[in-house]
Amino acid sequence: MSEVAEKMVRRGGAREARRAARSAPLPDSLRPVRPGMDGGRYLPLSEADVRKIHNAALDALETIGFADAPPSGIEMMTRVGAKLTATGRLLFPRALVEDTIANAARHFVLHGQDPKYDMEPWGSRVYFGTAGAAVHMVDARTGEYRDSTTRDLYDIARVVDTLEHLHFFQRSVVCRDLVDPAEMDFNTAYASVSATTKHVGSSWVAPEHVEQSLKMLHLIAGGEDKWRARPFVSQSNCFVVPPMKFAFDACKCMEVAVRGGMPVLLLSAGQAGATAPASLAAALVQEVAECLAGLVYVNAIQPKATAIFGTWCFVSDLRTGAMSGGSPEQALLSAASAQMSRFYDLTGGTASGMTDSKLPDAQCGSERAYNHALVGNAGANLIYESAGMMASLMGFSLESLIMDNDTIGAVQRTIRGIEVNDESISLETMRQVCLEGPGHYLGSDQTLKLMQKDYLYPTIGDRASPNQWAEQGRPSMLDRASAKLNAVLSSHYPTHIPQHIDDAIRAQFPVRLPREQMQAPR
Repeated sequence: MSEVAEKMVRRGGAREARRAARSAPLPDSLRPVRPGMDGGRYLPLSEADVRKIHNAALDALETIGFADAPPSGIEMMTRVGAKLTATGRLLFPRALVEDTIANAARHFVLHGQDPKYDMEPWGSRVYFGTAGAAVHMVDARTGEYRDSTTRDLYDIARVVDTLEHLHFFQRSVVCRDLVDPAEMDFNTAYASVSATTKHVGSSWVAPEHVEQSLKMLHLIAGGEDKWRARPFVSQSNCFVVPPMKFAFDACKCMEVAVRGGMPVLLLSAGQAGATAPASLAAALVQEVAECLAGLVYVNAIQPKATAIFGTWCFVSDLRTGAMSGGSPEQALLSAASAQMSRFYDLTGGTASGMTDSKLPDAQCGSERAYNHALVGNAGANLIYESAGMMASLMGFSLESLIMDNDTIGAVQRTIRGIEVNDESISLETMRQVCLEGPGHYLGSDQTLKLMQKDYLYPTIGDRASPNQWAEQGRPSMLDRASAKLNAVLSSHYPTHIPQHIDDAIRAQFPVRLPREQMQAPR
């Protein structure tokens, strides 16, 4: 072989080696985006604004207070310093609330069944996940809405299990095929934890339902002690009926969860213009006050219990009174709520991405994108409702879930920002290209080094040329999402719960999800 030929072979081998290295998965530390990146660059509130909202919330708790606390809650909260009025409202003195904030649990891990999915949601670290209680599934092709089922919930969770940019799963649809509330609550938790090893959120309507699910979770964890060491399910708890009233059954469920070692999302979901003031600032005051009352309640049950500060400030279309989850006002309130939880140094959860569109269309994409961009860059720790939700939480689309994963990844890249350091602004690469090289950067060492580390590429989004797109049959984004969805649903059947544990669960509890629906067809 000639010397020239040998050099060509060596160069070709080197190129192939570089291609192989670029195609290999990168460790999390080198990826362009990863779970828990720091946001907080977007600040819709000034420091003075944050203080005003905080002080107004304390005033509201001290002078307006809460109605309808259950007797157990009254006993626990008055014991730590709350005051019961003659009209039955609980008032929260400023000192009680401030002491509770100072002594509340902080910097706690939210665990997955698989430790690689553990989250550290504090400071300005950002994680995206699902949530919701949609009652319909959406056919993205026909626009038809149908009742959601237990199988739908399982399918959503196992798709989320495969998506890089969704970091946790909270139940997204209601199992409307189950009419008994106890069976619905149990099977919601069962289907969720069976389909993903990421952290799971669920909800219950009665305390005995929580107790039943805890027994199941103990079996999966390998014992109550192991569950308490690594609780991988949190309770989404609407403990408040806005404005400023406790929800009796939800509070009783919360008491069981706290004592059972389950993290609790203290979810206040006032709707500005309906169940919260139309003024965005006042709506935020009410949400903060309600979540602070929940924090007092949780810590009265058990000091330093794990609780998420869940200011889910919803918005009304004031022309109709209907919820408008995709509005710019929604983005502002959710971003501002991230500032408030960071002000308290509490793990905060809020909602983003709740499009008003009925289908995964242009309206859906634009509303999700600008909401996520603002809320993610505001540094919200846990962003719920971020994928799949349609029609202001009334429907769910699996195709949209696939598309939204791309959107969330792109938003995460904006959260990461631009790193400016000696290496990134070194002139040596410019000098080599301009003075010694080909006059472009396509093949430079720096370009090859950064093409995976600094640049994010869409999974579903199309960057082909018009000619390439035409040669491929002119597929739409929905076409590509449907193909990806079908590939996942036909191949990904999680098996992380051992057969003998699942057998024990099915022997003791009312599992209504047939095992054959959880296994690949033979």
